[in-house]
Amino acid sequence: MIAVLGKGRVGGTLAAALVKAGHEVSAADSTPGAAAEAAQKAQIVINATPGADSLERLAALREQLRGKILVDVSNATTEGPDGLPAGLLYPGSSLAEHLQDALPDTSVVKSLNTMLYSVMTAPASLTQPPTAFLSGQDPQAKQTVKRLLTDLGWRPEWITDLGGIETARATEAAVLFVPHVIRADGFAPFALSIAR
Repeated sequence: MIAVLGKGRVGGTLAAALVKAGHEVSAADSTPGAAAEAAQKAQIVINATPGADSLERLAALREQLRGKILVDVSNATTEGPDGLPAGLLYPGSSLAEHLQDALPDTSVVKSLNTMLYSVMTAPASLTQPPTAFLSGQDPQAKQTVKRLLTDLGWRPEWITDLGGIETARATEAAVLFVPHVIRADGFAPFALSIAR
C-alpha cells in the first residue's frame, strides 16, 4: 500500500499514475486525521503536501511513519507576490534533512522535486530525457523508490542517486529556477536533466 499525502496537482497526478501502474494507493488530504490513517496503513508514504507546512504536518505522524519509507517530493519555499517560489525556507539545509531529523525511524528519500508535476508521471513526454534524483541515507529505501519510479515511466538510466540526505540541498535549491522558467516559457512541462 502506498499513501499519497496531499490531493493537489502533484498528489493527484502521482496517485492516479500509481493506481494505473497497478499499485494499491490511498490518497489523503493534509488534515491530521486523514493523513495519520493513510500513513498507518501504508508501507510507502509520499509527501505531496505544501513544503512550507510539511515538516510540522509529518513530524506529528512520527509513530505512523515508523519503519516506513517517506518519499519527499515537496520543496519548502517562500512565495513571491505572484505565488511562485521566491526563496528557500531552509537555506543551507533542506526540507528532506529536517524531515529525516524529525523522523529518525523513517527512511526519507528525496526525489521528483526538480520538474513540473506533470513530468513526474510522464518523463518520456519531454523532447530529451529528464533526470530524477535520489537523496537519502538508506540504500535499500532508495532502491525501492527507484523501482517505483520505473513504474511511473522512468528508465533506470534517467535516475541518479546523489548519495546521502544532505544532497537534497542541491535539488531543493533547483526550485529557484522554476519561477524564471515559467515566466519565460509558461507552464510547459520541463525538468532538470544531466546531459552526458
